Amino acid sequence: MSCILHIESSTQVCSVALSENGTSIYKEFDGTALNHAKVLAPMIRDAISFADSHAIPLDAVAVSMGPGSYTGLRIGVSEAKGICYGRDLPLIAIPTLELLCVPVLLYHEIEENALLCPMIDARRMEVYASVYDRALNTIRPTAADIVDENTYKEFLDKGPVFFFGNGAEKCSSVIQHSNAHFISDIVPDAKYMFPLAEKAWVRKKFEDVAYFEPFYLKQFIATQPKKLI
Repeated sequence: MSCILHIESSTQVCSVALSENGTSIYKEFDGTALNHAKVLAPMIRDAISFADSHAIPLDAVAVSMGPGSYTGLRIGVSEAKGICYGRDLPLIAIPTLELLCVPVLLYHEIEENALLCPMIDARRMEVYASVYDRALNTIRPTAADIVDENTYKEFLDKGPVFFFGNGAEKCSSVIQHSNAHFISDIVPDAKYMFPLAEKAWVRKKFEDVAYFEPFYLKQFIATQPKKLI
């Protein structure tokens, strides 16, 4: 039995959801661009109130860990850590790019040999991107890519690659390979965190609440500072 609070704030939109044993019991989404400081805390409070009013104890908090917006990630992670401290709950971190793959796998027809390339906009022709297979095994880890017609050629030459996320639209005019496919309107949403968070819960893959920082701020800045300007 598990009840997990999910918080997503890595891009322009933000959302909160509750799952019980992997099933949605509450969800809220705000599409107002970069309004996280105003709306996220009340959304989280409403979700917790729902759980408390139905006598459903929280077992963990899952938060989207980036890469993404500096401000959005800081707000979401701070809220998640505060709840974990206050209620003595474990913290689960969900990679934002992996999260973006979930609605694509659920609602789109993807060939068995296809690769998934979620993209988060990093201004100009730069994106943060990873490459996964259909089982969400990492084929290429997250990197800051300056996109041109050859950026993903090594993958495109082998088979179909699906690009999506808020960084993909600007790349569609540049990546003209016959194996390139673009899916629009895919945003990170807390209601799709359930399967990833449940897997982490079963494996007891928890973060150190005291020291956890979003991927955008910790590992990524340390290794590729010029990409984040």
